[in-house]
Amino acid sequence: MRTDATPPATRDRLIHAMTEALQRRGLHGIGLSELLQAAQAPKGVLYHHFPGGKTELAVAAIDAAVVALEARMDALLRREANPVAALRAWLTGAQRQLERTEFAAGCPLATVALESTPDDTALRGALARGFAALRERLAGELLRAGMPAARAPALATLLFAAYEGALMQARVAGNARALSETTDILLDIVARELREAPANP
Repeated sequence: MRTDATPPATRDRLIHAMTEALQRRGLHGIGLSELLQAAQAPKGVLYHHFPGGKTELAVAAIDAAVVALEARMDALLRREANPVAALRAWLTGAQRQLERTEFAAGCPLATVALESTPDDTALRGALARGFAALRERLAGELLRAGMPAARAPALATLLFAAYEGALMQARVAGNARALSETTDILLDIVARELREAPANP
């Protein structure tokens, strides 16, 4: 049985190392030897856990990142009854993380998406599933808050698209202005949409 003092399993360490690499350097920015060193994993163990090699590990890291993002979203929604407040906590948390890493760590999903090609079918499949799951989770929460069914999915798509774009701009600029301004306008839009939503959509 795992305890807090138990070191993470090799597979978990590999996924964590890959996630860190995706956030900071992208899939092609780190070699296998460096990745194994970061995971403190012996040479050859990668293919034991991930027979598909680096790509299969990247897919596992993308899936794990989506699970972590959903868990973070769920925790905020449990803490904040108002979805606008939960979204503000989500977005400002992303900004703080970016600032803590001195604008080095972006979103692992967006980083891989930007460098993927049509031939990267496994990666793009994982990314598409991940983005869809996050959009659907947010759209469901907007629906529960009273937003019409015809608007919630589109607004969830806008929120994630604007967030990813602002995160990228803030990262390359080395300051959080794009992200903080985007957060303010997005939350204004969500709050207005909820205020103007019909009582029985």
